[in-house]
Amino acid sequence: MSSRARDNDKPNATNPDSSNLANVVARAADALLTLGDSRGQDLPRTLALLLEVIANEAARTPRFANSLSKALTAAPAPPTDARPHRPHRRAPGCLDPFAVYAAQGEAGLRALLGELSLEQLRDIIAEHGMDHDRLAMKWKDPARVIDRIVERVTARAAKGSAFRTPTSRAGE
Repeated sequence: MSSRARDNDKPNATNPDSSNLANVVARAADALLTLGDSRGQDLPRTLALLLEVIANEAARTPRFANSLSKALTAAPAPPTDARPHRPHRRAPGCLDPFAVYAAQGEAGLRALLGELSLEQLRDIIAEHGMDHDRLAMKWKDPARVIDRIVERVTARAAKGSAFRTPTSRAGE
């Protein structure tokens, strides 16, 4: 440590902030020592060397010191939502086709889907990821879109059926 740095750390009448700086430096040194006790010497040594290089460069180069000061005192970015706003995101589907299929079967699902508009059907496809080949969202025929929804719902409902016991054998 240079004599100039030691002189700046000593509190005196001409430099009232130096006492505060000395306290901050002492707390940082204590924190690095505590970190060294709990995590080994590599991390605190690296942090101390990094801070030393930054401080020396800031003392040597006023432009770097100004840039560093601006970066460290900049206003924090406004908080963002957990999910970024996507302007072309579709609305959620108006019904859950899996719940309808479980309750009313394929015929009930087809009947309810038949009452929906093409855009509502596309919302369901988008919400449940049923457009694996990226074709269904382009279709103009609602019957074709309904067929895709029913196909995907029945396929997912039957997934893993090879490992289930048939109901006819359940009593045996």
